[in-house]
Amino acid sequence: METFSEAINQFLEHLRFERNLSRHTLRNYAVDLWQFSDFLFRIEKRRDLAPAEIDNLTIREWMADMRAAGKRKTSIARKLASLRTFYQFLIREGKLDKNPAKLVATPKIERKLPVHLTAEDALRFIETPDINTDLGRRDRAILEFLYATGIRVGELVNIDIRHIDFRGRTVRVFGKRRKERIVPFHEPALQALMLYLTQTRPLFLSNAPVDKRDENAVFLNYQGTRITTRSVGRLVDKYIRQCADINKISPHSLRHSFATHLLDAGADLRDIQELLGHARLSTTQIYTQVSMEKMIDVYLNAHPKA
Repeated sequence: METFSEAINQFLEHLRFERNLSRHTLRNYAVDLWQFSDFLFRIEKRRDLAPAEIDNLTIREWMADMRAAGKRKTSIARKLASLRTFYQFLIREGKLDKNPAKLVATPKIERKLPVHLTAEDALRFIETPDINTDLGRRDRAILEFLYATGIRVGELVNIDIRHIDFRGRTVRVFGKRRKERIVPFHEPALQALMLYLTQTRPLFLSNAPVDKRDENAVFLNYQGTRITTRSVGRLVDKYIRQCADINKISPHSLRHSFATHLLDAGADLRDIQELLGHARLSTTQIYTQVSMEKMIDVYLNAHPKA
């Protein structure tokens, strides 16, 4: 029977070539499974076990070891989910008939409400970049587009020119597991995008050698190559520092703000689910709690007897 290490390699190959997952998701699976493999090596004195030799007690021991090391519950839960998916793959391949990870309870995680901006703060934050500069025009277009569409940063950086319908003001987005959806955007976002595309993007492209230019990517860095999610995070941090009273937000906060503001304005929850690309409605329902908290605050502040 194949060893645990060999099974991991086969599973990762399956994810890479058959499931077409993103690099980020693949990296998470690899990190989680190899960490469990390292744990097995440690407790078994360097013996590479077969997957069938591992039971739920061993997995619980691993989770206890992570808790003792100070790992967060969210991290432990993700690693357990990775292990469950790995064993499901082995069952589908006919190599095992049971999934020991399913016998282990997921740590209870207190669900935090998403951090979002008020509508006023969102507009003020988006308008912070100086559109009289090359970087300012690009950054304004990025912030406008994130708030206008609610797309993830990973989806934004992968947008190509051919994915945008400028006349219809829609963008084709490839989300998790390469699931495709069409998302509309408004006129201010289009104007910011066109300003960047006509006045800044050509300059950025010219900064790169011909063989390294990314002619397809919409959003580029100064060197003329596709911008990264990390760079978007840095530019958000930069404008937070310039914007008084706005803190503790990330690029994802614009996505949360998009959903919360649509819900506050009366948008249907299922429509918001489609726009965000959520597989389950339960994921989108977290925004109803945000709106309910706001409603309660309004009530307590406004009602004479509250």
